[in-house]
Amino acid sequence: MIFGGSVPSFKKTVSAILLALMSGSTLAYAEGEKLVEIRIEGNRRIEQAAILNVIKMRAGDILYNEKTDADIRAIYKLGHFQDVQALKEESDKGVVLVYSVQEKAIVREITFEGNKEITTEKLKEALEFRQNSVFSSKDLAKSVAKIKKMYGDEGYYLADVQTQTKKSSSSDLTVTFKVVEGDKILIKEIFFDGNKAFSGSKLKGVMETKEKWFMSWLTGAGTYKEEVLKNDALLLSDHYLNNGYINIKVGEPVVKLNETKTALDVFIGITEGEQYRIGAIGFKGELLDPAADLRKKLKSEPGEIFNRSILRTDIGVLTDVYGDKGYAFATINPQTRLDNEKKNVDMTFDIEKGELVSIERINIAGNPKTRDKVIRREMRITESGLYSATGLKRSKQNLMNLGFFEEANIATAKGSASNKLNVNVDVKEKPTGTFSIGGGYSSLDGFIGQGSVQQANFLGLGLKANLSASIGGSSQTYALGLTDPYFMDSKWTLGGDIYRSERDYTDYTRRLVGADIKGGYPINDFIGTFLMYKYEIKDLYKPSTAYQTLHDADLYGTYPLGTTTTSSIYSSITHNNTDYRMDPSTGMIDSFSMEYAGLGGDNKYARFILDNTYFHPLYKKLIASTKLTLGYVRDVGQPVPIDEKFYLGGIYSLRGYKTRTVSPTSTGSDGTIVYLGGNKEIIGNVELTFPLLADAGLKGVLFFDYGNSFNDKRTAFNTMLMSYGGGIRWASPIGPLRLEYGIPINPRDFIDSTSGRLEFSIGTMF
Repeated sequence: MIFGGSVPSFKKTVSAILLALMSGSTLAYAEGEKLVEIRIEGNRRIEQAAILNVIKMRAGDILYNEKTDADIRAIYKLGHFQDVQALKEESDKGVVLVYSVQEKAIVREITFEGNKEITTEKLKEALEFRQNSVFSSKDLAKSVAKIKKMYGDEGYYLADVQTQTKKSSSSDLTVTFKVVEGDKILIKEIFFDGNKAFSGSKLKGVMETKEKWFMSWLTGAGTYKEEVLKNDALLLSDHYLNNGYINIKVGEPVVKLNETKTALDVFIGITEGEQYRIGAIGFKGELLDPAADLRKKLKSEPGEIFNRSILRTDIGVLTDVYGDKGYAFATINPQTRLDNEKKNVDMTFDIEKGELVSIERINIAGNPKTRDKVIRREMRITESGLYSATGLKRSKQNLMNLGFFEEANIATAKGSASNKLNVNVDVKEKPTGTFSIGGGYSSLDGFIGQGSVQQANFLGLGLKANLSASIGGSSQTYALGLTDPYFMDSKWTLGGDIYRSERDYTDYTRRLVGADIKGGYPINDFIGTFLMYKYEIKDLYKPSTAYQTLHDADLYGTYPLGTTTTSSIYSSITHNNTDYRMDPSTGMIDSFSMEYAGLGGDNKYARFILDNTYFHPLYKKLIASTKLTLGYVRDVGQPVPIDEKFYLGGIYSLRGYKTRTVSPTSTGSDGTIVYLGGNKEIIGNVELTFPLLADAGLKGVLFFDYGNSFNDKRTAFNTMLMSYGGGIRWASPIGPLRLEYGIPINPRDFIDSTSGRLEFSIGTMF
């Protein structure tokens, strides 16, 4: 006799109750009986003990419908059954309650048919269920929706997905997804309605969604993604708000198939309103500085077009002003008043400073290798010190500039009191040590075999260790070095190197063995000093015929051969305020260096180099950079050796000109050219870099180079050499790769190719 059953929901429970009311005396009689046994039937995979554990009825209990209904619901909640019934049986000993269950099917196999554009492995990642899991029709429907979305995101807007389930046994299922991909459907055109202030092409440039073009197969332009298109509506609104249109309304984009069903059209309605300018700017509330001083810090100016982005920047600036004085919870509320006649926006910054806040604890996590002190010494806030907004930002920048971490996140949390904060530093370490045996190529040295052991975070103490060797067709280099950027936990840098190199130049071969000891001290986070003493033993040999002639006629030692020594001291001061030193996008690097050789040794000279590099983002990740280097080397009681002069040309200076050939020359009687080097140099580069494959670290570059090496400053600008070109750069696993093609604008006879030169470099060069 069935007196309850199949109650996975409230609806089924009500049905069971109605059934009980209609059954009258039979169920009334059953409810009063005493149970002598409870059994589970129908289970195959799920153990009986697991089911008995969730039900409340026990042998010896009085049978009641409410209790059996509750037990049925509890069994359903286990998630393994598609049907549960409660049955009453009579036995010699008395009444037996039987829970009859039907287990859900198990998905034993998942197959795909018809998918060509998206791999089976990728489609399986979108499924809401896995092989050997319990089958669920809801999960199946969700999986179909996700697969369709995957195809839509790839441009297969009309892709259809059907499913088929087939029982391979009483409890096992095979699920098959049948995919009809159809043709790729891309966005052909984006239409705007109501735009007057900006052209359609200008608005399209603001959007991330693009129309298809002949290179869409490579760039992905024209692919319709619902979330991206919705975000484009916000981007359009921001564009208008940043240009004074404070009443802008951008409608939700409408996507339609064209009549031939071969492409998509997007329609976006716009209501612009009037353009507003900034009126009066004022301050009120708790002012820590005079209003005039605060006013100087803002970018917004009366009379200029209202710009919401600049307003947000101004709010951030004021927040940092208060945050740097310890007021972590300062509130900057910009109150605006519209003058519809003058089309002005008057702005008043209402400021509440809040409590003065101090740092209670700095907690560090995620650094199993790097010692805590390496991280703490880069922090620009201290425990028990006042909160500083700029200090937090600078701390994160310092940590990323170490090069030890993929991520460095700094967040604040409540402390033990309302005026105390804890700072949580969570880093994600990346490999900082490399062992490599491989090869590379450069236009200067040709093919190179190399091996190296490098560790930028040696022993987790931030020490920089290096043991390397490279052997090429025209060069050999060996080096061993160790540097401690915080010697004995002070701000002093101390390190040293020993090295040996041998390189074939056009006119001679130079062998060099040397060692140095170096130190430095930071004046602040942006300015650092550096000092180095080095001693080198140098040998020039294998001269060309023309160079040998110069050497034989030399009275002053300008064209030396044989072994000499150099004892020199080098110093520099550098200012660097770039955002990320590993790959800058904004900021400037300025440096001035001096080297004096003459502290003993045979060679004597003084060298001065002034260098400026500037980075500026033009649009999104399009970065412009300029570099200017001025160099001067002069004699100190004797001529400057030829190998210590300036030589330009090649991938690291003037691209398109042969390496080390841009310098004053001498021509021998046989017509052979000797490159003499200059005592002055000017090098300039202008570059535009942009991502090609951002995730892979692949960038494109366009460049313009100019410069020369010379002796007579009066002819410096008359003989300036220039080139232009482009290339790619890749932060490859074996080192930085550069492939660049330079074309000389004013090539030199018999030296430069008018069609240009391909410059190629890969691998870590020492």
